[in-house]
Amino acid sequence: MVQGRKGERVRLYVRGTILGYKRSKSNQYPNTSLVQIEGVNTKEEVAWYAGKRLAYIYKAKVKKNGTHYRCIWGKVTRPHGNSGVVRTKFKSNLPPRSMGARVRVFMYPSNI
Repeated sequence: MVQGRKGERVRLYVRGTILGYKRSKSNQYPNTSLVQIEGVNTKEEVAWYAGKRLAYIYKAKVKKNGTHYRCIWGKVTRPHGNSGVVRTKFKSNLPPRSMGARVRVFMYPSNI
């Protein structure tokens, strides 16, 4: 976290929640995940987040590179429906235990 002017903490990302995989009535498509971004409630608001990077950070049992934490990177591809949910693609498909977990939506790459 970055320290602000008077010592308050500043987040450089927006929180999101993984809802599940893209699916139809009988099929699910694990190569695309659905994410609800905090504070985004319409299809129009999603446009600003298109192309932004996401990070699913989780804790593993075995230490790798000196840490127990691992990360799967992804990006926002397009809206899903009218309520601000986004479709995302991750470098490797998200595991089923990630459903309901937090994801970080970073403010880059910027398109302004």
